[in-house]
Amino acid sequence: MNSRSGQTGGKPAIAGGGLTLVTVPIGTANDITLRALDVLREADVLAAEDTRSLRKLMDIHGIPLGDRPLVAYHDHNGDRTRPRLMAALEAGQSVAYASEAGTPLIADPGYDLALAAREAGYKVTAAPGVSAVVTALSLAGLPTDRFLFAGFLPNATKARRDQLGLLGAVPATLVFYESPKRLDKMLGDAAQVLGGDRIGVVARELTKKFEEIRRGPLEELASHYKENGAKGEIVVLIEPGKPTSANQSEILDALKSELDAGQSVRDATDAVTQDSGWPRRKVYQLALELTRG
Repeated sequence: MNSRSGQTGGKPAIAGGGLTLVTVPIGTANDITLRALDVLREADVLAAEDTRSLRKLMDIHGIPLGDRPLVAYHDHNGDRTRPRLMAALEAGQSVAYASEAGTPLIADPGYDLALAAREAGYKVTAAPGVSAVVTALSLAGLPTDRFLFAGFLPNATKARRDQLGLLGAVPATLVFYESPKRLDKMLGDAAQVLGGDRIGVVARELTKKFEEIRRGPLEELASHYKENGAKGEIVVLIEPGKPTSANQSEILDALKSELDAGQSVRDATDAVTQDSGWPRRKVYQLALELTRG
């Protein structure tokens, strides 16, 4: 039967069709929920960002795939694969989509699939569970009443610094995903843009054997990971920006004072950014204007 419906009630699994977004563990297989196991056991069609990791998880929990389709759905094939999954929904089948780890649609390619299903009128629901973002927040010791998840920062240095500058004054804990290959550079840029004394946390390999929660000033974190490197899945958290009451005239006066004392444009910018809570990018632009006379 066709299960197009705007309702969210009914049975907690996926009998009767529709799309269920299944949260899978970020490290420890036993972190999966009982409902997620039911969904994986009952779905007519399974889709996954990484089919190998989902098969391994199902094997650990004794869930047979049988003759059910297991479809790879990721950034590189979504446009080609989505019609097949939509056809399954049209036929009244239940489809379960699992990300590689954690909660689907959080920095994950399932967004277009869920959007297409919802726009076509099919029921879209979720079997919730662990998220690397929330897990890191619970362990970091930074304010959790307000946070901003910004995903991955850009690869290019200038674009990354510009993005950090835009986020620097946000009065919320900042949360990012980061690659171990770029971690030291990202932390170094964050120290330069936001201030080396601003507190950050690196949460690495959460729920796994070598879990690490390292907290300290951004400058120290950048130095540590430049020297020691990093491996695994990484979440970076940065303490909220300071509320600023300074106006532009006061910022200009502070910059003039620093520059007149012999500070370079960069050092003057860093000092005023740290004291005022203004975004570094704006302070730097004002400093350049002053030096150009």
